[in-house]
Amino acid sequence: MASERVFQALSCAVLTISDTRTLETDTSGGFVVSALEQAGHRVARRLIIADELAQIRGALDRAVADPEIDVVIATGGTGITARDVTPEALAPLVTKAIPGFGELFRQLSYAEIGASTIQSRAEAALCKTTLVFILPGSTGAVRLALEKIILLQLDSRTRPCNFAELLPRIRG
Repeated sequence: MASERVFQALSCAVLTISDTRTLETDTSGGFVVSALEQAGHRVARRLIIADELAQIRGALDRAVADPEIDVVIATGGTGITARDVTPEALAPLVTKAIPGFGELFRQLSYAEIGASTIQSRAEAALCKTTLVFILPGSTGAVRLALEKIILLQLDSRTRPCNFAELLPRIRG
């Protein structure tokens, strides 16, 4: 008889990339925190980071280097304007890209917002031993990504496979 998988709480960092939001007005970051905590995960860090490449890269690098952080979820800065530099900030930190996340996110998003989804550069990657997801700043996009993809992959009970069960193997 196969044993049931046991839920494993992960430690997460939530970063909001914005020049205008505060912790009080950050509905997308607030949704991420709430959803993670309701799912049973721990939010170890929550920050608002200005739309500046060096600041974003520094915050991502510190979160990835922190042995207490399993997962980083960043919102904002994934569009195509001059100030949208989150993917560029993440790029040098990527150990292994996870292209399926962005592909699936845009497919699901297309069902909700149509062709406008092509403006999103949402992506996921493994950076050393930390999972990093970068999402658009809109609360609707964040909700979609969390409810349809991320929370399922962070749940060690999700079958047939999930990211949570891979983290121990990734950390060797």
